[in-house]
Amino acid sequence: MSGTDRAAAPVTAAGFRRAFPMLERTIHLASCSLGARSDAVDAALERMREAMAAHGAPWHRFEQEVAESRQRFAAMIGADPEQIAIVPNASVGAYQVASTLAFGARTDIVTTVEEFPSIAHVWLAQRPRGARVVFTGDRGSGRVLAADYTSALGSGTALVSVPMSTYQYAERPPVAEIVRAGREAGAPTFVDAYQAVGVMPVDVTEIGCDYLVCGTMKYLLGLPGLAFLYARDGLAGDQEPQLTGWFGRVEPMAFDPQLLDFPAGARRFETGTPAIPAMYAANAALELFRGTDPSDVRRHIGSLIELAATTLTGQGERVRTAADPELQGAHLSLYDADPGVLTGWLAGRGIAVSPRGPVVRLSFHYYNSTDDVAALCQALRDFRAQTRPHPSVPLPKVSTTA
Repeated sequence: MSGTDRAAAPVTAAGFRRAFPMLERTIHLASCSLGARSDAVDAALERMREAMAAHGAPWHRFEQEVAESRQRFAAMIGADPEQIAIVPNASVGAYQVASTLAFGARTDIVTTVEEFPSIAHVWLAQRPRGARVVFTGDRGSGRVLAADYTSALGSGTALVSVPMSTYQYAERPPVAEIVRAGREAGAPTFVDAYQAVGVMPVDVTEIGCDYLVCGTMKYLLGLPGLAFLYARDGLAGDQEPQLTGWFGRVEPMAFDPQLLDFPAGARRFETGTPAIPAMYAANAALELFRGTDPSDVRRHIGSLIELAATTLTGQGERVRTAADPELQGAHLSLYDADPGVLTGWLAGRGIAVSPRGPVVRLSFHYYNSTDDVAALCQALRDFRAQTRPHPSVPLPKVSTTA
């Protein structure tokens, strides 16, 4: 979206919220797991159903949806459409990158203990091929420091992987600094931006990464079954991707079973037919961001997190925030003796949250409001008045800024 478009038709948080009628009856604080449902997505799925009913197999319309989603996501992260591959999920995107590495003289995949498990598992699965996975950081701290990475990088580094915002504690690592260090070590860099795109500015040129992956079901407000993989121009791995399909051909419509060729751009990472319903949903959801300013979205979310953290701490709750507000992602972590029980109780009050490990994640989007924070805080007061933490499940000993 151009600056002119934004200036002509800015979308406020209140205007953005109106696209989600479900928020009239539900307080949705679980976007870090699954985004709220919009009327636009419902309408897009109905358009797909109507197209199939009228045309049987409207492949030309499906192809148009693929092209449009590629363009929209590219615009969100400052990339060109030719730099975007469409993959089923972030794990496949990670595997496609790993599969191009031969793990010869360079064997080390350097990542963090705060990596999302599904991405880390892809890296670990490369060990039979000769990879050595180096996990940096301290699992107890939740911090991702540049120094932890730089001390692990060297001539044996094959790939550097870093999340743009961590999935459990919403910590924003110094990604650009880590990417620079990886490049200085001669290694390509992979960024997992699943917990970032849609709720904060993301520009691949500024980050400088070689690869970036993001799915549509969370802050991009679409459905499961679709992710985008950014690949910088001019990348050449040790070998071609090992998982492929007809969408990964130079000319997919050639239908030549005896020819295995790969496009020069990001499409070489694509496989078979993408999830078309998720594609329709992605286009409708990405269109909702038209007219929004990512910096405004981040400021709005930051103010809600600050309000929630201050109010909950004042009520005696234990929350975890980043040491520096600039390093805070889009959710707040609330410690509880039994996150699953608390999550279920809040669901009964019409408040959707997402538990992970020892915390309940309270995630915010542009559609959330101060009223949502007030309702959450009141619900927690009611819950604490009725229950107490089970003595056999002690809370972790961490400070609010640890």
